[in-house]
Amino acid sequence: MYQIVGKKSLNPTVTQMEILAPFVAKKALPGQFIILRVDEDGERIPLTVAGYDREKGTVTIIFQIVGATTEKLNHKNVGDSIPDFVGPLGRPTHTDGLKKVCVVGGGVGCAIALPVAKALCEQGCEVTSIIGFRNKDLVILEDEFKACSKDFYMMTDDGSYGRQGNVCVPLNELLEKGERFDEVITIGPLIMMKFVCAATKPYGVKTIASMNPIMIDGTGMCGGCRLTVGGQMKFACVDGPEFDGHEIDFDEAMSRSRSYADFENREKEDACNLFKKEVL
Repeated sequence: MYQIVGKKSLNPTVTQMEILAPFVAKKALPGQFIILRVDEDGERIPLTVAGYDREKGTVTIIFQIVGATTEKLNHKNVGDSIPDFVGPLGRPTHTDGLKKVCVVGGGVGCAIALPVAKALCEQGCEVTSIIGFRNKDLVILEDEFKACSKDFYMMTDDGSYGRQGNVCVPLNELLEKGERFDEVITIGPLIMMKFVCAATKPYGVKTIASMNPIMIDGTGMCGGCRLTVGGQMKFACVDGPEFDGHEIDFDEAMSRSRSYADFENREKEDACNLFKKEVL
């Protein structure tokens, strides 16, 4: 069993937890993920490693409450345990040799982007961070990004905080005025990453996108996380989760991501109703 040793709410729909998992913490690197189950009968869900403390033996995860499993996980508290916490899985982010990088995060994807930005900063890379949210109430990890960024841009769709607009607004401005990056690394909603990649392609800037498709076993056996990259089938769990963004078939990925939306909504509603009955 893996004990929850820390928990805090980052915004109304996003929660951060620290899990005591010494063997995972010992090996984890930015860009990798874990797969967990909330209970013995639960589904397996992938969550990216948002941080780790090798001395304490803890791994930080940040998740958005979007389905039945994340709803159940959010009802766990410090001192509770979960049965499965497997990892680290996937390939870590390649950071060696990078001198100037733009990290673009959107929504809860910023939790995945932050450890990448930190790792780049620690190795002496000049980091420009652009993060975006729908509104001020959903902003997370602002101070943490500022601490590891030379230049920082905050965007909100409705203009309630930072600048109004999406993350492509400052990115396009930077590219148009001649800024050149060794890489752009983007992590967030599929539609956001699609347009970030479209923005960088005319400038020939290598762009890496972190993919989070439907996943079951995390070892390449089930095929649920398959993507088309450069005209070839790839598995996000073992070939990724990061890929050349200019080669990803985002339209296919978005279509597949919606496959179980109705089912997941029903399961989340059932989970919410169960917790309401327990309270009553």
